[in-house]
Amino acid sequence: MTNDSKQESTVTRWRLILGQEAEASLAGYGEGGQLSLTEEELIMDSALAAIYDETNGGGGSGNAPGGRGKGAGTGHAALNLSKWLGDVRSYFPEDVVSIIQSDAMERRGWKQLLFEPELLAAVKPDIQLVGTLLSLKGKIPEKTKDTARMLVQALVDDLVKLLETDIRRAVTGALNKRQHSPLPSLSGLDWKRTIERNLKHYDQERRIIIPERFYYFDRARRSKEWTVIVDIDQSGSMASSIIWASVIGSIFASIPALNTRVVVFDTEVVDLTEQCANDPVDMLFGIQLGGGTDIHKSVKYCEQFIEEPKKTLFIIVSDLYENGNQAGLVRRMRDLRESGVRTMTLLALSDEGKPSYDERLAGQLSRDGTPCFACTPALLPQLVEGALKGQDLGELAKRLGAS
Repeated sequence: MTNDSKQESTVTRWRLILGQEAEASLAGYGEGGQLSLTEEELIMDSALAAIYDETNGGGGSGNAPGGRGKGAGTGHAALNLSKWLGDVRSYFPEDVVSIIQSDAMERRGWKQLLFEPELLAAVKPDIQLVGTLLSLKGKIPEKTKDTARMLVQALVDDLVKLLETDIRRAVTGALNKRQHSPLPSLSGLDWKRTIERNLKHYDQERRIIIPERFYYFDRARRSKEWTVIVDIDQSGSMASSIIWASVIGSIFASIPALNTRVVVFDTEVVDLTEQCANDPVDMLFGIQLGGGTDIHKSVKYCEQFIEEPKKTLFIIVSDLYENGNQAGLVRRMRDLRESGVRTMTLLALSDEGKPSYDERLAGQLSRDGTPCFACTPALLPQLVEGALKGQDLGELAKRLGAS
């Protein structure tokens, strides 16, 4: 690419970023003193203008792209939004699509448009969008519920693929036992692993898999060696963390060596262990975003699941804005630590920036041995492995860069 071509590409990018109002100022930098956009760039410019350019169909909530003040959700405006969604997904990278969709919800007030199934089907599933859906689920009409569930399912499937291998490897490594045994036993046959590892031996003519090797669970590994309790704050500010925590809880529940409990709370406590183990999407739809926060009550509830303290990992996912018995919470967490339970508080479980949280309460818990930090999902497997191995989680979090 020549220097002139590079300059023109840079000028075009700035033109798309700054909008139509900047065209006159940038024109002198174009070829022959003119700045022209290709057909594809014009489509991208129109899609961006619908959200960010106050002079092009903007100016307030409820304005759909090209609709200029029409009511949202039906008719011409809804059809234009459908085209806009298609253009955004076609011409922008995936990470940019998520940002644009989120801005559309916040800047233009288009949340109600997600209630149209044909529009919802065109949306790229991401954490922020699913969080918005969950916060609005009580208002979702019947005709949209199936589409909304499919979108949430797609996101959950993506997150499981992203995390499952690392979490399983971390747990297996920490427990330091063989996952499989060479001793044959039909009752101990690991069907899933055996099929996956022998797919390359599929006989197309006979339409069967001819296993070269069978894989068996070790008897010791089929017992529940550890109890993992995930206690999740379902206040509205924790939406992204709730989604990640639910997926991670479902992965824990699928590991034979772990006895996993998943609990959510606001001012009341709800045990969602069964839903999480069977279908994390069911669990997410069982969560009620918003309301107050009583962490003390939830910790008291979770204590009943602790049979062997030294074989229990207790994870609280909360920003620690406690409306319940704060002094009682500090005492209970101190007692759990002293009994041998390995505890941690995740102030946020997401890829977003530094969270807002109660620094005073976080400091009290940390001094008593319950480290409190924000964590990206990618770091959690290493933290879980460190906890099961008895490492200092505070120091481990610092080394890994958790804040």
